[in-house]
Amino acid sequence: MIRRSRPQLGALFYFLGMIMLGLYFTFAAVQGDYGLFKRIEVRAEGQALVAELASLEAEVARMENLTRRLSDTYLDLDLLDQQARDVLGMIRADEIVIR
Repeated sequence: MIRRSRPQLGALFYFLGMIMLGLYFTFAAVQGDYGLFKRIEVRAEGQALVAELASLEAEVARMENLTRRLSDTYLDLDLLDQQARDVLGMIRADEIVIR
């Protein structure tokens, strides 16, 4: 009598479990909290923040320059005239206002 040997049911469950575990870890490595997609997203966000920082630093430098030009030790008359016109809404006698 020839007897066929079937794979053990336990071995089948073991290999199925290992395949499922491998798939889970592969999914977690790609899309998990510390996965590849999250890393790419964090890098892109970091680059956007660096660009925003550069923009804000330029704005701060511009404001520091304007503040220095209106300080007591250094007075820019053109800037003072412009600020007085903007704040007080005044014009000179020889100017025409068009609205």
